[in-house]
Amino acid sequence: MAENFPPDIEYLTIPDLVERWGISPGKLHRLIEDHHLAGVRVDGVLRIPVGFVQEDGPLHSLRGTLLALLDAGFSEEEAVAWLLAENEELGGRPVDALVAGRKSAVRRATQGLAF
Repeated sequence: MAENFPPDIEYLTIPDLVERWGISPGKLHRLIEDHHLAGVRVDGVLRIPVGFVQEDGPLHSLRGTLLALLDAGFSEEEAVAWLLAENEELGGRPVDALVAGRKSAVRRATQGLAF
């Protein structure tokens, strides 16, 4: 599935994040189910892009953007791909704009994306 994603993306696995954040696998899966995090399957293993992760938990502004993309009809994999792809309107990748605190610009870029 990861063939739709830029080749330079770094990923973390569930065990990586469980160890990093000191939480249970169940809690981590709930964060994914509740759209605080998203990932893609690579060779059958769920992987979370490093850009979605902060030291103490998920990137705080990620959830609202994921929900906006899902509401627009994106699948979770399509939402992850959109966040990791270069975006002309933002002058870079949406995830990088979120990390830089440009949440409003990213949300504006999601408007009109409905399928």
